[in-house]
Amino acid sequence: MPNTYTQIHIHAVFAVKNRLSLISKLWEQRLYQYITGIIQNHGHKMLSINGMPDHVHILFGMRPIQSLSDLMRDVKGDSSLWINESKFVAGKFSWQDGYGAFSYSKSQIPAVASYIENQKTHHQKKSFMEEYTKILKDFEIEYDEKYIFKPIED
Repeated sequence: MPNTYTQIHIHAVFAVKNRLSLISKLWEQRLYQYITGIIQNHGHKMLSINGMPDHVHILFGMRPIQSLSDLMRDVKGDSSLWINESKFVAGKFSWQDGYGAFSYSKSQIPAVASYIENQKTHHQKKSFMEEYTKILKDFEIEYDEKYIFKPIED
């Protein structure tokens, strides 16, 4: 009987709406556990998760049972609902539209996981925008500055 064999590793990055620093140290680990649960409940394998008050990085092994866009919709939608129901922030919490998703080979996973786990140290030297545009350039992804993760001007 034929089987399906895959090895898909995705590094996804998404930001808080308007790039506001709303993810508090008081509940960020619970948020990461919640997002891990969403990923695992969809049959994927969480490899690393971390972030900063304004954005999150996740690295996971993806099974081809669901589209990436559907998974990211569920991760962002379910986690923002959980944050709001838990009343962790004053007002309404939401993630910014869009996300970045980048694929890596198995041999690259330890380096990417280490990079994600060391976000706090990494961001002492580089801003989120510097980090994100570097990833886009490294992957040779064309982008329009006006649509990248930036705060919305009032």
